Amino acid sequence: MATQSALGYKHPCRYCEKLVPPNSNVCPFCGKVNPLGPLRCPKCKNPIQRDWKKCSNCGLSLEITCPKCGKVTFFGNYCDHCGACLVVICPHCKTEQPLGSDKCIKCGKLLK
Repeated sequence: MATQSALGYKHPCRYCEKLVPPNSNVCPFCGKVNPLGPLRCPKCKNPIQRDWKKCSNCGLSLEITCPKCGKVTFFGNYCDHCGACLVVICPHCKTEQPLGSDKCIKCGKLLK
């Protein structure tokens, strides 16, 4: 009997190009999150493209500075230069969240 994750056509992972099940949240081969589907703006959830400088819907800058290597990279899940996961941890409640906001998504306190 097939499992739910094995049903349907497999799709290439956006990071390693290996074929993964259609409902994957993590690539079983490279281990990176969000391996499928369109990239979306972290603010308005509008579809975006890797070569864009700003979101076409809300104008959010899609370029950020990687906290690990200090280089400017596309606002995605991982740095294009060093491969570091692009997240910040709230110093107050320790919630892990995407870069780009000044306030914690859980406790609402300033992240800096």
